[in-house]
Amino acid sequence: MLTLIFATNNQHKVDEIKSVLGNSFEIITLQEAGIDIDIPEPYDTLQENASTKSATIHTLTNKNCFSEDTGLEVDALNGEPGVKSARYAGDVKNFQANIDKLLLNLEGKENRTAQFRTVISLILNNEEHFFEGVCKGKIITEQKGLSGFGYDPVFIPDGSNKTFAEMTMEEKNEFSHRRKATDKLIEFLKEYNITN
Repeated sequence: MLTLIFATNNQHKVDEIKSVLGNSFEIITLQEAGIDIDIPEPYDTLQENASTKSATIHTLTNKNCFSEDTGLEVDALNGEPGVKSARYAGDVKNFQANIDKLLLNLEGKENRTAQFRTVISLILNNEEHFFEGVCKGKIITEQKGLSGFGYDPVFIPDGSNKTFAEMTMEEKNEFSHRRKATDKLIEFLKEYNITN
């Protein structure tokens, strides 16, 4: 079975990815790999940040690994918070402060369309591959639901009347940007397993 280190300290992301990957591959978290670092995300694009995270872990371990970076891109805010989604309200990651700032910046704006975008960087046998997933939707005016994390309580994906925070993991996976990117990753890994 192919083993991959997932370069994140976010257990929510680990749970989401594992729920999609199932038992096809073994996913090792940074904690399970004995790595205790917080990798900076200094770049202006999701792809560069994802690439830096996977490259850092690959350099440390010389093992196959992947990472992802996700941003919420709001049309009326010219794509903000985007690559700064996790630290929108300041350097310390605070989901509630980020949501408060987002809702404040959207006050009085009629256009509330937005999208979540995930970019996965996979380093497999010293080669890097990228996979992207997008989920379009809208930002509502008040929080609903207690599940999920980040901006989930204020984001309703197109085709649903529930926020991500009102959904079960299975329901969220039907729409999820992270699921779409992970599906592309799985397809690639299965092809790789067949041909190698």
